[in-house]
Amino acid sequence: MLELRHRGSCPGPREAVSPPHREGEAAGGDHETESTSDKETDIDDRYGDLDSRTDSDIPEIPPSSDRTPEILKKALSGLSSRWKNWWIRGILTLTMISLFFLIIYMGSFMLMLLVLGIQVKCFHEIITIGYRVYHSYDLPWFRTLSWYFLLCVNYFFYGETVADYFATFVQREEQLQFLIRYHRFISFALYLAGFCMFVLSLVKKHYRLQFYMFAWTHVTLLITVTQSHLVIQNLFEGMIWFLVPISSVICNDITAYLFGFFFGRTPLIKAAYVLSKYQYFVCPVEYRSDVNSFVTECEPSELFQLQTYSLPPFLKAVLRQERVSLYPFQIHSIALSTFASLIGPFGGFFASGFKRAFKIKDFANTIPGHGGIMDRFDCQYLMATFVHVYITSFIRGPNPSKVLQQLLVLQPEQQLNIYKTLKTHLIEKGILQPTLKV
Repeated sequence: MLELRHRGSCPGPREAVSPPHREGEAAGGDHETESTSDKETDIDDRYGDLDSRTDSDIPEIPPSSDRTPEILKKALSGLSSRWKNWWIRGILTLTMISLFFLIIYMGSFMLMLLVLGIQVKCFHEIITIGYRVYHSYDLPWFRTLSWYFLLCVNYFFYGETVADYFATFVQREEQLQFLIRYHRFISFALYLAGFCMFVLSLVKKHYRLQFYMFAWTHVTLLITVTQSHLVIQNLFEGMIWFLVPISSVICNDITAYLFGFFFGRTPLIKAAYVLSKYQYFVCPVEYRSDVNSFVTECEPSELFQLQTYSLPPFLKAVLRQERVSLYPFQIHSIALSTFASLIGPFGGFFASGFKRAFKIKDFANTIPGHGGIMDRFDCQYLMATFVHVYITSFIRGPNPSKVLQQLLVLQPEQQLNIYKTLKTHLIEKGILQPTLKV
């Protein structure tokens, strides 16, 4: 991140291009040279301690302590370190998958809380690396401002979600109506307060470093908060759009670690076939004010209704059949699994390069044998963005439930105008019969 260089004996930009003095301007030229020299000296005083550092001078981050449970250490004490790590990773992987299934069973709201918790932990791990590397500078308010900006950005994104998906609930609460009506202004005011606090915290000789850390915080917010918001948006489209992409990355990671690339695809297509049969997975997540909870009940769309397709000639010869029955979502799952296998790993490569830049093995030691939460979700964030773009580009159409919620919060006069316009439109299309005036 920091590409620093020495100020050595090589001439600086001003020295390299300074023109020769002409006759008759000796006095003025000496004065300008003296003034320029004073400015350069002042700049050197401000940034000299930072610019004199190289990558090898960056403070080392202390290695993370081993947090493996004692019962596992005793049970695996007779194994070599290689096999011990293999068993620890396997046991913890099965434990995490089991907990994930339990959260899926508990419903979509618990999955949203899980995504929020993972987001906060990933942000903490990345910010902690920055703090450990640069703690020797004693920068004021760095961690405080970092967490404050996290709060501001989450307030903005989740406020937008509440306004979109909980309109009927907001309509009943006067305090929430005020917050939703002025949500973006409040969000901007909160961010502006943090921006002013950062400017007031600037310290002489550390200006450049503080702006590095300001950028560090905002890039971390972009990676964690924005992507987690997209994950939740995908979840509202239907739990299957949340589970299949995540499962694609998980299967790709596990099979790459254990068996290589060859097991990756067919099981996912079969999983998509099974999930497509159940409303719990395919219906959009909606908030019902009458029952005060999230529901996943609907008439499945054409994506999740079995269709019969004619095979192209070259496949007829291979499969020895002319037609095949598939859910359309299975075809989309091929695109998702292909991205997870070919492009998703680049999120891991990016994270690996980041860790090598700071000479660390893992982001943290949260999960024994696996490292930090960010170590397990580096590919998931890239996948979340792709799924959101894919849904908005190829899948999503008008959402009747969302349109209805927006209509319900309008003024009665506006609702009547929309009713009259819609009625006229339906009569013109022949769907409704015109009423006869008596």
